[in-house]
Amino acid sequence: MTKFSANLGFLWTEHSLPDAVRAAKAAGFDAVECHWPYETPAEDVAAALKETGLTMLGLNTVRGNPGENGLCALPGREAEAKAAIDQALAYAEAIGTPNVHVMAGFAEGPEAHATFVANLQYACEAAAKLGKTILIEPLNHHDAPGYFLGTSAQAVEIIEEVGAPNIKLMFDCYHLQIMEGDLTRRLTDRLPVIGHIQFASVPERTEPDCGEVNYDHIFAHIASLGYDAPLGAEYKPRGTTDEGLGWMKG
Repeated sequence: MTKFSANLGFLWTEHSLPDAVRAAKAAGFDAVECHWPYETPAEDVAAALKETGLTMLGLNTVRGNPGENGLCALPGREAEAKAAIDQALAYAEAIGTPNVHVMAGFAEGPEAHATFVANLQYACEAAAKLGKTILIEPLNHHDAPGYFLGTSAQAVEIIEEVGAPNIKLMFDCYHLQIMEGDLTRRLTDRLPVIGHIQFASVPERTEPDCGEVNYDHIFAHIASLGYDAPLGAEYKPRGTTDEGLGWMKG
Protein backbone atom coordinates (compact mmCIF):
# COMPACT_ATOMS: atom_id res chain seq x y z
CA MET A 1 0.00 0.00 0.00
CA THR A 2 1.44 3.37 -1.04
CA LYS A 3 2.42 5.67 1.80
CA PHE A 4 2.09 9.44 1.59
CA SER A 5 3.78 12.46 3.16
CA ALA A 6 1.93 15.77 3.51
CA ASN A 7 3.93 18.77 2.36
CA LEU A 8 2.99 21.42 4.89
CA GLY A 9 4.36 24.19 2.72
CA PHE A 10 1.12 23.84 0.71
CA LEU A 11 -1.27 21.78 2.87
CA TRP A 12 -3.04 23.16 5.96
CA THR A 13 -1.28 26.50 5.61
CA GLU A 14 -4.02 28.14 7.69
CA HIS A 15 -2.59 26.32 10.73
CA SER A 16 0.61 26.79 12.65
CA LEU A 17 3.23 24.22 11.65
CA PRO A 18 2.69 22.08 14.78
CA ASP A 19 -1.07 22.09 14.22
CA ALA A 20 -0.57 21.25 10.54
CA VAL A 21 1.43 18.20 11.66
CA ARG A 22 -1.52 17.18 13.83
CA ALA A 23 -3.95 17.73 10.94
CA ALA A 24 -1.84 15.53 8.68
CA LYS A 25 -1.90 12.77 11.26
CA ALA A 26 -5.67 13.05 11.62
CA ALA A 27 -6.07 12.82 7.84
CA GLY A 28 -4.11 9.58 7.67
CA PHE A 29 -0.76 10.70 6.25
CA ASP A 30 2.25 8.54 7.06
CA ALA A 31 4.76 11.40 7.31
CA VAL A 32 5.13 15.15 6.77
CA GLU A 33 7.60 17.51 5.11
CA CYS A 34 7.88 21.27 4.86
CA HIS A 35 9.57 24.16 3.09
CA TRP A 36 10.95 26.79 5.50
CA PRO A 37 10.05 26.07 9.14
CA TYR A 38 12.49 28.52 10.70
CA GLU A 39 9.97 30.98 12.16
CA THR A 40 8.52 28.17 14.30
CA PRO A 41 10.55 27.10 17.34
CA ALA A 42 12.05 23.70 16.65
CA GLU A 43 10.96 22.40 20.03
CA ASP A 44 7.30 23.08 19.15
CA VAL A 45 7.60 21.11 15.91
CA ALA A 46 9.49 18.32 17.66
CA ALA A 47 6.74 18.07 20.26
CA ALA A 48 4.04 17.76 17.59
CA LEU A 49 6.05 15.10 15.77
CA LYS A 50 6.54 13.13 18.97
CA GLU A 51 2.84 13.45 19.83
CA THR A 52 1.71 12.18 16.42
CA GLY A 53 4.47 9.68 15.76
CA LEU A 54 5.16 11.27 12.37
CA THR A 55 8.56 12.04 10.87
CA MET A 56 9.31 15.35 9.14
CA LEU A 57 11.02 13.85 6.09
CA GLY A 58 12.59 17.01 4.70
CA LEU A 59 12.97 20.78 4.79
CA ASN A 60 14.61 23.38 2.55
CA THR A 61 17.52 25.75 2.91
CA VAL A 62 16.33 29.37 2.96
CA ARG A 63 15.61 31.23 -0.27
CA GLY A 64 17.78 34.25 0.51
CA ASN A 65 16.73 37.83 -0.12
CA PRO A 66 13.22 38.73 -1.40
CA GLY A 67 12.82 37.47 -4.94
CA GLU A 68 15.57 34.89 -4.61
CA ASN A 69 15.03 31.13 -4.69
CA GLY A 70 18.10 29.73 -2.98
CA LEU A 71 21.74 30.68 -2.57
CA CYS A 72 23.91 27.69 -3.26
CA ALA A 73 24.66 28.21 -6.96
CA LEU A 74 25.30 31.94 -6.63
CA PRO A 75 28.98 32.89 -7.08
CA GLY A 76 30.13 35.32 -4.41
CA ARG A 77 27.43 34.25 -1.94
CA GLU A 78 29.28 31.23 -0.53
CA ALA A 79 29.31 32.47 3.06
CA GLU A 80 25.54 32.97 3.02
CA ALA A 81 25.04 29.60 1.35
CA LYS A 82 27.07 27.79 3.99
CA ALA A 83 25.19 29.62 6.73
CA ALA A 84 21.90 28.49 5.15
CA ILE A 85 23.14 24.90 5.01
CA ASP A 86 24.23 25.04 8.66
CA GLN A 87 20.88 26.52 9.68
CA ALA A 88 18.92 23.82 7.84
CA LEU A 89 21.01 20.98 9.24
CA ALA A 90 20.73 22.33 12.79
CA TYR A 91 16.94 22.59 12.51
CA ALA A 92 16.74 19.14 10.92
CA GLU A 93 18.80 17.68 13.74
CA ALA A 94 16.56 19.32 16.34
CA ILE A 95 13.37 17.78 14.91
CA GLY A 96 14.72 14.45 13.64
CA THR A 97 14.50 15.24 9.93
CA PRO A 98 16.64 12.96 7.73
CA ASN A 99 16.80 15.05 4.52
CA VAL A 100 17.74 18.64 3.68
CA HIS A 101 16.92 20.09 0.25
CA VAL A 102 19.71 22.50 -0.74
CA MET A 103 18.22 25.18 -3.00
CA ALA A 104 20.36 26.33 -5.92
CA GLY A 105 18.85 29.72 -6.77
CA PHE A 106 18.70 31.74 -9.99
CA ALA A 107 21.99 31.38 -11.85
CA GLU A 108 23.56 29.92 -14.98
CA GLY A 109 26.89 29.02 -16.48
CA PRO A 110 30.09 27.21 -15.49
CA GLU A 111 30.85 29.42 -12.49
CA ALA A 112 27.41 28.76 -11.03
CA HIS A 113 27.90 25.04 -11.62
CA ALA A 114 31.25 25.05 -9.81
CA THR A 115 29.79 27.08 -6.94
CA PHE A 116 26.84 24.71 -6.54
CA VAL A 117 29.10 21.64 -6.55
CA ALA A 118 31.45 23.16 -3.96
CA ASN A 119 28.57 24.17 -1.67
CA LEU A 120 27.01 20.73 -2.03
CA GLN A 121 30.30 19.08 -1.08
CA TYR A 122 30.33 21.26 2.04
CA ALA A 123 26.70 20.31 2.73
CA CYS A 124 27.31 16.59 2.28
CA GLU A 125 30.31 16.60 4.60
CA ALA A 126 28.37 18.45 7.30
CA ALA A 127 25.27 16.28 6.80
CA ALA A 128 27.28 13.06 7.00
CA LYS A 129 28.37 13.93 10.53
CA LEU A 130 24.68 13.96 11.48
CA GLY A 131 23.67 10.93 9.43
CA LYS A 132 21.59 13.04 7.05
CA THR A 133 21.04 13.15 3.30
CA ILE A 134 21.28 16.18 1.01
CA LEU A 135 18.66 16.49 -1.73
CA ILE A 136 18.71 18.57 -4.90
CA GLU A 137 15.56 19.21 -6.92
CA PRO A 138 15.14 20.30 -10.55
CA LEU A 139 12.43 22.98 -10.87
CA ASN A 140 10.54 23.67 -14.07
CA HIS A 141 11.30 26.83 -16.01
CA HIS A 142 7.67 27.96 -16.20
CA ASP A 143 7.22 28.27 -12.44
CA ALA A 144 10.86 29.11 -11.67
CA PRO A 145 12.38 30.75 -14.77
CA GLY A 146 16.14 31.07 -14.43
CA TYR A 147 16.48 28.47 -11.67
CA PHE A 148 19.89 26.85 -11.99
CA LEU A 149 18.76 23.21 -11.78
CA GLY A 150 16.17 22.28 -14.40
CA THR A 151 16.47 18.62 -15.41
CA SER A 152 17.11 15.24 -13.86
CA ALA A 153 20.08 14.71 -16.21
CA GLN A 154 21.72 17.88 -14.89
CA ALA A 155 21.02 16.73 -11.33
CA VAL A 156 22.59 13.32 -11.96
CA GLU A 157 25.69 14.99 -13.43
CA ILE A 158 26.02 17.16 -10.33
CA ILE A 159 25.44 14.24 -7.96
CA GLU A 160 28.20 12.29 -9.70
CA GLU A 161 30.56 15.26 -9.56
CA VAL A 162 29.91 15.93 -5.88
CA GLY A 163 30.85 12.31 -5.33
CA ALA A 164 29.33 11.87 -1.87
CA PRO A 165 27.20 8.89 -0.84
CA ASN A 166 24.65 11.09 0.93
CA ILE A 167 23.46 13.28 -1.96
CA LYS A 168 20.29 12.26 -3.78
CA LEU A 169 17.72 13.52 -6.29
CA MET A 170 14.38 14.92 -5.20
CA PHE A 171 12.22 13.63 -8.04
CA ASP A 172 9.19 15.92 -8.24
CA CYS A 173 6.81 14.42 -10.80
CA TYR A 174 5.16 17.79 -11.35
CA HIS A 175 8.36 19.63 -12.27
CA LEU A 176 9.86 16.79 -14.29
CA GLN A 177 6.69 16.07 -16.26
CA ILE A 178 6.78 19.69 -17.44
CA MET A 179 10.52 19.65 -18.19
CA GLU A 180 10.99 16.10 -19.49
CA GLY A 181 7.86 13.95 -19.50
CA ASP A 182 8.20 10.16 -19.87
CA LEU A 183 7.82 9.78 -16.10
CA THR A 184 7.58 6.00 -16.04
CA ARG A 185 10.93 5.45 -17.77
CA ARG A 186 12.47 8.44 -15.99
CA LEU A 187 11.59 7.02 -12.57
CA THR A 188 13.07 3.66 -13.54
CA ASP A 189 16.28 5.20 -14.87
CA ARG A 190 16.80 7.59 -11.95
CA LEU A 191 15.83 5.18 -9.17
CA PRO A 192 19.42 4.58 -7.96
CA VAL A 193 19.87 8.28 -7.15
CA ILE A 194 16.34 9.13 -5.97
CA GLY A 195 16.09 10.20 -2.33
CA HIS A 196 12.49 11.43 -2.29
CA ILE A 197 9.54 11.61 -4.69
CA GLN A 198 6.88 14.33 -4.82
CA PHE A 199 3.77 14.80 -6.93
CA ALA A 200 0.98 17.14 -8.00
CA SER A 201 -1.35 17.37 -10.97
CA VAL A 202 0.04 18.82 -14.20
CA PRO A 203 -0.32 21.57 -15.26
CA GLU A 204 -2.58 22.80 -12.44
CA ARG A 205 -0.39 21.71 -9.48
CA THR A 206 -3.51 20.75 -7.56
CA GLU A 207 -4.70 17.40 -6.19
CA PRO A 208 -3.43 14.44 -8.26
CA ASP A 209 -6.88 13.53 -9.54
CA CYS A 210 -6.88 15.63 -12.72
CA GLY A 211 -4.57 16.79 -15.48
CA GLU A 212 -2.20 14.98 -17.82
CA VAL A 213 -0.55 12.53 -15.41
CA ASN A 214 -2.26 9.26 -14.43
CA TYR A 215 -1.07 8.98 -10.86
CA ASP A 216 -2.73 5.60 -10.30
CA HIS A 217 -0.26 4.32 -12.89
CA ILE A 218 2.67 6.30 -11.50
CA PHE A 219 2.10 5.18 -7.90
CA ALA A 220 1.78 1.54 -8.99
CA HIS A 221 4.95 1.83 -11.07
CA ILE A 222 6.90 3.33 -8.17
CA ALA A 223 5.75 0.44 -5.96
CA SER A 224 6.78 -2.06 -8.65
CA LEU A 225 10.31 -0.61 -8.51
CA GLY A 226 10.50 -1.54 -4.83
CA TYR A 227 10.42 2.07 -3.65
CA ASP A 228 8.31 2.10 -0.48
CA ALA A 229 9.13 5.41 1.24
CA PRO A 230 6.27 7.92 1.62
CA LEU A 231 5.55 9.98 -1.51
CA GLY A 232 5.32 13.73 -0.97
CA ALA A 233 1.97 15.39 -1.67
CA GLU A 234 3.26 18.82 -2.67
CA TYR A 235 0.25 20.41 -4.34
CA LYS A 236 -1.92 23.50 -3.95
CA PRO A 237 -5.43 22.47 -2.87
CA ARG A 238 -8.32 23.69 -5.00
CA GLY A 239 -10.29 24.39 -1.82
CA THR A 240 -9.51 23.38 1.74
CA THR A 241 -6.92 20.66 2.23
CA ASP A 242 -9.43 18.34 3.91
CA GLU A 243 -11.98 18.75 1.12
CA GLY A 244 -9.44 17.64 -1.45
CA LEU A 245 -8.20 14.40 0.10
CA GLY A 246 -10.48 12.07 -1.83
CA TRP A 247 -7.57 11.03 -4.05
CA MET A 248 -5.82 9.50 -1.02
CA LYS A 249 -8.83 7.53 0.14
CA GLY A 250 -9.25 5.66 -3.11
